[in-house]
Amino acid sequence: MPYPNIPLDGAVVAVTGGARGIGRATAIRFAAQGATVFLGDLDATAAAATAAEIGSGAQGLPLDVTDRASFTAFVETVIGTAGRLDILVNNAGVMPLGDFLAEDDGVSRTTIDVNVWGPLHGMRIALPHMISRGRGHIVNVASMAGKLVVPGMAVYNASKFAAVGLSGAVRAEYADTGVSVSAILPSAVRTRLSSGVPLGHGMPTVDPEDVARAIVDSVRNRRAEIPVPGYLAGWDLLQAVTPETLMRLGRRILGDRRALTQVDHDVRGAYEQAIEEQARNRRAADSPELP
Repeated sequence: MPYPNIPLDGAVVAVTGGARGIGRATAIRFAAQGATVFLGDLDATAAAATAAEIGSGAQGLPLDVTDRASFTAFVETVIGTAGRLDILVNNAGVMPLGDFLAEDDGVSRTTIDVNVWGPLHGMRIALPHMISRGRGHIVNVASMAGKLVVPGMAVYNASKFAAVGLSGAVRAEYADTGVSVSAILPSAVRTRLSSGVPLGHGMPTVDPEDVARAIVDSVRNRRAEIPVPGYLAGWDLLQAVTPETLMRLGRRILGDRRALTQVDHDVRGAYEQAIEEQARNRRAADSPELP
């Protein structure tokens, strides 16, 4: 059945990971269409600064997407302030790079917690409210890494394959409620997640604004999966019919091992430290010191 229309002018939108990158660009684009935007981010100060820059009633709020209580408080604040939630954009994500065997367990767990449990928490908290109203739209920012494997990104790959599957299954399960779920699948994006990695040179690369455009457009088209750029649609079909040896050759020509062999860790250092700090905090929470 057709999903109920959600006019962007006056819509109430919540964006996770809203302080920077794709989240920031998405919030700006929604606000430009007349929406009231709430930005949630682990860096509450940066979220507040971005909201102040946007104006138009935008608000920046603290949010740890891995913590259900934090996510609940975020959504309840949105609904308590604006009266409803029309659109939730699960955008927060982390992307460690490196050898699979060398990756710290805490970093791997952080990747799964943010990239899988983040949208899982968000949907479980927002869906009941949207279903009760008979309308709503959820966007999960996944990745083309949820369709194709990349050496040096094994656990990130796993998390994004999970996010794509989660999005499709929830969309199908609640298709008759008036609430839609779309997965956005960007290729490489010029944000701090890809800092220190050579982009371009055959690798499809886009800007945060390109992804934001696809996110906002999904409110109109309600498509299940939206690759960015669009010409990557059908990649899984191409991969299924192409012999593995030929696919490996093509990937080698494109330099698909650059996340293993060409990372500038001096450039990427600050981002890697941020992920490691999240991993340390998670380990500390899981193993509190005895009194």
